[in-house]
Amino acid sequence: MTIPDTMTAIDPEVPGGPEVLVPVSRPVPRPAEGEVLIRVAAAGVNRPDVLQRMGLYPMPPGAPRIPGLEVAGTVVALGDETVRWRVGEKVCALVPGGGYAEYCTAPAGQCLPVPAGMAMADAAGLPETWFTVWSNMVDRGRVQTGETCLVHGGTSGIGVTAIKLGQLMGLRIIVTAGSPAKCAAALALGAAAAIDYKAQDFVTEVKALTDGRGVDLVLDMVGGDYVARNIACLAADGRHVSIAFQRGGRGEVDLAAVMAKRLTLTGSMLRPRPVAFKTAIAETLEGAVWPEYEAGRLAPVTDRLFPLAEAAAAHVHLESGAHVGKVVLTVAP
Repeated sequence: MTIPDTMTAIDPEVPGGPEVLVPVSRPVPRPAEGEVLIRVAAAGVNRPDVLQRMGLYPMPPGAPRIPGLEVAGTVVALGDETVRWRVGEKVCALVPGGGYAEYCTAPAGQCLPVPAGMAMADAAGLPETWFTVWSNMVDRGRVQTGETCLVHGGTSGIGVTAIKLGQLMGLRIIVTAGSPAKCAAALALGAAAAIDYKAQDFVTEVKALTDGRGVDLVLDMVGGDYVARNIACLAADGRHVSIAFQRGGRGEVDLAAVMAKRLTLTGSMLRPRPVAFKTAIAETLEGAVWPEYEAGRLAPVTDRLFPLAEAAAAHVHLESGAHVGKVVLTVAP
């Protein structure tokens, strides 16, 4: 397979609005030891991409400046000491950056096979949310079968994946969403309950939905003033897991409530974690989740596809909050 020297990519040189996301020519990367080179068919669009574009999300050392944290495509070259994959295999991968391009390198351990029968565009939207949801709800949040969870952003990629995890593990997932239509979409996807946070007080609704007990886990991407309200939603021995802070990184914590209910407040950032950590998650997902897609018991939820050249429009759509599930860039047939 002939690999060109240059490729089309989205690589803004300065931060700004969506208009900075224009196609440019860049050198095709070469896989380092333990990496593969992927001919990208599709790339997921995620909230961290928006923050990076705006100059608000510093990249980890060594990460490509090209945005894009997940891709699906075909392996076209192998770095030294890469033994799992072969040229020609179809993979989806969590990457440290570089996804908005025709070619992207990925650590071999962060690649997963594209589930049989699944379109590349659908597979491209799986890694970032599944790595995030599994590592935070299962590993850090210690969620157990039969527990009840509150998930904010119920129709986002993260929210939809949390609903899928609920189906897989026997969890009761309560979500918040910003309109009756989005609440209906979350319910159709399998949420046990959906709260319109613009019209209802989610603390009051959670108490009513749990007969006053509260939830076992809150997966929070909002932060700010939501922290105190989330704590009010938690049951005894509940866990509050932060994965983003769209309303600010500072919130008020009622330590008396934390102590009285024996709460755990935790959180994580996935992108800076080492390859070995992410490889372990990939291995777990391949054993516990990917067979569910193979068997058709889980289905991807892709909201809308945009060509790579229309990355700006994809960001506008994501920022509008109108999506249900994943927004994806299509790169190659």
